[in-house]
Amino acid sequence: MTVQLLDRELDRLEGLWSDGLAETYESYLDAVGHFDPEVQPKLALAAALIESGVRLQGLGGRAAPPTTLLTGDLCLARGSRLLADNAPLPVQVAFARAIEAASSAAAAEQPAPALRQLLRQSLGTTR
Repeated sequence: MTVQLLDRELDRLEGLWSDGLAETYESYLDAVGHFDPEVQPKLALAAALIESGVRLQGLGGRAAPPTTLLTGDLCLARGSRLLADNAPLPVQVAFARAIEAASSAAAAEQPAPALRQLLRQSLGTTR
């Protein structure tokens, strides 16, 4: 991913990159190898942003402070936009279902599913 694109996608989220978003992004790179090379980094970043956004929301845990919630919202919005612009519809739907599973588990006060595993599976969805 070019530095310019990365900078644009991380606008107002720069601190997250050094707080673990970079490692989360790296963890998704091997799951996007079957996509066209130009969208691979975008989809890995989308997954990393969504995972970080869900974590920042504090689903199933203590309520996050308002600024943290807003940062989580921004991560989820940016990740969703990257998916909408670059992922096939089945992948987009699989991501929505993964987020729904995490949210519904939190609402039911049940243990959250392994989000990273769900998102990695979502990247492999073909239909």
